[in-house]
Amino acid sequence: MPFLGLVGIELLSAEPSLVCGRLEHAPERCTAGGLMHGGALMALADSCGGMCAYLNLPEGAVGTSTIESKTNFLGAVREGAVSAVSKPLHVGASTIVVETELWRADGKLVGKTTQTQAVLHGRG
Repeated sequence: MPFLGLVGIELLSAEPSLVCGRLEHAPERCTAGGLMHGGALMALADSCGGMCAYLNLPEGAVGTSTIESKTNFLGAVREGAVSAVSKPLHVGASTIVVETELWRADGKLVGKTTQTQAVLHGRG
């Protein structure tokens, strides 16, 4: 996933039942006030969630595409890293639903994302 390098996301582990990633606080990922930008946090959640969906593809599928994503922000990130933990909620033939939690280094839950991924099939 080339986008991970562009954004600075580190993939820590990737199994069908659990994908973990990390994004370090940095000035280029912040708002004018020094808080980590919501878009950076959503990129972390979407990337880990997308990887989780990909690892759960049914037989014959070739990929996934995010068709819906909702994030609740529960706290600010002023320093340190944010860790993402993605788990599948539903694995079907046409959609996969993944939930991702975003955690600060101090153990505070700062965001929760639920996304639906369309299952893509090859063209014949």
